[in-house]
Amino acid sequence: MSLVLLIFLPIIAALFIPLLFKKVGQIHTGWFVLLVPAALFIYYSTLLPSIAEGGNRVSELQWIPSLDIAFIAYIDGLSLLFSLLITGIGALVVLYSIFYLDKYREQLHNFYVYLLMFMTAMLGVVQSDHLISLYLFWELTSISSFLLIGYWYTRDRSRFGALKSMIITVFGGLMMLGGFVLLGIMGNTYSIRELISQAPELVGHDFFVWALVLILLGAFTKSAQFPFYIWLPDAMEAPTPVSAYLHSATMVKAGLYLVARFTPIFAASGTWVWLVTGIGLFTMLWGSFFALKQKDLKGILAFSTVSQLGLIMSLLGVSAAGFHVENATEIALNYAGFAAIFHLINHAVFKGSLFMIAGIVDHETGTRDIRKLGGLMSLMPISFTVAMIGAFSMAGLPPFGGFLSKEMFLTGMVALTEFDLFSMDVWGILFPVIAWIGSVFTFIYSFYFVFHTFAGKHKPEELPKPAHEAPKGMLISPVFLAILAVVIFFIPNIVGEWLVKPAVAAIQPFMYDSPSDVHVHVAAWHGYITPELWMTIGIFAVGGLMFWTLRKWQHQYERFPNTLNSLYDKGMFLSDTGANRFSRLYMTGFIRSYLVYMFSFLIIIVLGTFVLNDAFAIDMNNLAPVGLYEIVIMLALLGSTVTILFSKSRLTAIIALGAVGYSVALFFVIFRAPDLALTQLVIETISVALFLLAFYHLPQISRKEERMRFRFGNAVIAVGVGVTMTLVALAAHSGKALPSISEFYKETVYTEAGGGNIVNVILVDYRGFDTLFEIGVLGIAGIGIITLIKLRLTKKEGQHENK
Repeated sequence: MSLVLLIFLPIIAALFIPLLFKKVGQIHTGWFVLLVPAALFIYYSTLLPSIAEGGNRVSELQWIPSLDIAFIAYIDGLSLLFSLLITGIGALVVLYSIFYLDKYREQLHNFYVYLLMFMTAMLGVVQSDHLISLYLFWELTSISSFLLIGYWYTRDRSRFGALKSMIITVFGGLMMLGGFVLLGIMGNTYSIRELISQAPELVGHDFFVWALVLILLGAFTKSAQFPFYIWLPDAMEAPTPVSAYLHSATMVKAGLYLVARFTPIFAASGTWVWLVTGIGLFTMLWGSFFALKQKDLKGILAFSTVSQLGLIMSLLGVSAAGFHVENATEIALNYAGFAAIFHLINHAVFKGSLFMIAGIVDHETGTRDIRKLGGLMSLMPISFTVAMIGAFSMAGLPPFGGFLSKEMFLTGMVALTEFDLFSMDVWGILFPVIAWIGSVFTFIYSFYFVFHTFAGKHKPEELPKPAHEAPKGMLISPVFLAILAVVIFFIPNIVGEWLVKPAVAAIQPFMYDSPSDVHVHVAAWHGYITPELWMTIGIFAVGGLMFWTLRKWQHQYERFPNTLNSLYDKGMFLSDTGANRFSRLYMTGFIRSYLVYMFSFLIIIVLGTFVLNDAFAIDMNNLAPVGLYEIVIMLALLGSTVTILFSKSRLTAIIALGAVGYSVALFFVIFRAPDLALTQLVIETISVALFLLAFYHLPQISRKEERMRFRFGNAVIAVGVGVTMTLVALAAHSGKALPSISEFYKETVYTEAGGGNIVNVILVDYRGFDTLFEIGVLGIAGIGIITLIKLRLTKKEGQHENK
């Protein structure tokens, strides 16, 4: 089966969702949608054995062959891992949504269409080997996520969050496209695989750093890195299934995928290592610190997601440092790439379950405000257990998968202090320090989420509705993910062999030739004391103490304003009001004003181009001689035109306008184009008649209107347009690079087209489609006129009946 067609399978299935929604009756539409991600997950799972051995799969579908643009689906260890996350978590989210979204109150056909559209977009991103098709799918994720975040479009916050996410991520996408174009110029190809093979030659190119920075802007905006993270908290206005899918396992991971995929190309640059590691680590610290300021459950999870994404991003940066160390496979840097992928899996598992639990709490209590919650442990025991497992895994506690990847994260950060890379011997100590502080706050917000929600005193008077455990169906998905969080702790090396090592080999081909070369053994205890072990003990001790005293110092967060959000909001407000004021300057409502703008720019642009390119070469030798008849008709035409300008009577102006048209018709007669002359005469006659009919119903011209003021500016523009177009015509005639097409018409009109009248043949044969479309336009205009007449008649009949 073609891998490209599998990418488009969800969006193809989406075409049938509206039909199913109307026909299935009492059955929830989600049950049919569930089949799509489940089937894809099963298929991609069958590829695991061959990919784990270092194999890959490629499938191609031509799109625009002339531009060398195609849909190329390429599956290696990295893209297969993401494909399994997209379809596996997607299936669990659809199952969860079946019980979360009411089939009678919600517009499920819209929801599942958007969800399947997003699934196709993400599969396209992680499997595309062509830069242009990758960008196409990248922007499709922004569009579909905009629709999903704004699903409850009647809410102001939903619309605001959707727009905010789209503006920021589309900005990053456009920057990324610029980087892709530069890469294509540098490598003379848009194939990612070919660019990776050319990586050593690309490093010295003048565009290399520019391409690097532009691509990172795309990755940082999509994966909510500082300072672009501000869209993610506002995106929490989406339904919880959307949050669980987009913001834990898929959309926000797209930026991580992009960094991982392009690491083999840019790893040779110290700029890449510093930017990815530094910004990722700072984002981790920033997100973990401000998570404790939030009072909304999904707000806490949003900032925790920012923090965890920063953690993974920093590990990807450290993995690139291995390019610069000869014995990287033998030292601690070896763990960085493995830890990044391993934690990416753990994060999808525990964060997906936590988002679902936040949705369950909201669904069953009517609020997500953590200040109103508490004491739910006995009322919602299953939800509490799942929340505890997910939160403890996020905090890095054993026996959960997050503990293992967190230890490897600390190992990678400590390893940076050992190498003289890009001045890391001086500044490298900051990386483990920042990582430790961020991990302390991660510990605190994890406990804050679960215990302030489920422990403490129950406050039923503050809840919109009585709290109770969720339906069994709604608990299936989060319980399954919670079980995975525990299972991964006990079988980390099985997960490593089948999923992590093939992905690491794809990220670090400069270190590993195949997955079997990735010699990383994961264990909760390696039998000896390490610096990261002491760091972990310190995290638990300091984090536990700070959580115990949280109520004493949490109020200090009131001193920290939301500066970045405020800057964004003010910027949007100023741009909106500024654009409104500016548009009012030129949007006067008068057509004459718009004509002035258009003609002015026409003169400036065309004459400016003439001047810059020295295009005033005019050759008068090939022009036909001007005879007496042409001069007489031209004088008549000019006289009619001037009469229109200075006429004080509408009737005189209409007659003069008709005289202009008839003068042009006489030119056609002289130049032996009788058909054109006949057409012109018919059009002018009809136009004059219609003008007279329309102007008959207008009010009488007042004395004030009879005196037309001379407008010098309008006169200059009018003369300028005339001179400009005359110069264009003369220059075009004088600078012909190719023979006139009229010679071709004269040679073939009879032999090829079988006609004797050259004008008719041109209109019907050579420009047949043009004529057809013109007829279509006239037909549409006629239908519109008939419709307006009927509406007017219907309105009059209704008014008559009312009387």
